[in-house]
Amino acid sequence: MTRHHAVEILLTRPPCPCELKRVRRAVPLAVNADRTRLMAVQDARSPGHALHKLRRRLGKRLPIDVLSTHYPDRNGQVRLNIAFSRSDETAIRQAAACRGQRPAEFLSRRVTAALAEREQQRLRALEDRLQVLLADHALEEVLTCAVHTLSRRSHSPAAP
Repeated sequence: MTRHHAVEILLTRPPCPCELKRVRRAVPLAVNADRTRLMAVQDARSPGHALHKLRRRLGKRLPIDVLSTHYPDRNGQVRLNIAFSRSDETAIRQAAACRGQRPAEFLSRRVTAALAEREQQRLRALEDRLQVLLADHALEEVLTCAVHTLSRRSHSPAAP
């Protein structure tokens, strides 16, 4: 069964208007303000096939950096399609072989670990900022201020 998959396209540079116009004749696209992120809908059997199919359709026409599924799959994973250079592919294969893994598994684990580390860094930075606030303010003041700020933010028209 063929389904439609939302695909986000991250570009290395904004395409010139003529590039974008030419591509839009073949593939309907939504473009962000700075023209470095595009959205497309691709029909395919699976999210991975959708990424592969779109890469083949657009690969030579746009300066694509990364293709990704816009929505997570059943396991909460977002699929990525990245075109590596031959030297990068060789390095990835060698590193995966050293660990007894397939290249895709190796990359998945490395990206997951990097994202987890980034999340931990953000959490530590937030905790550090909170400690600075608590050095100068009572806990109740910080909590009251946080509640007021979040309350105003959730009621504002520009809130996400």
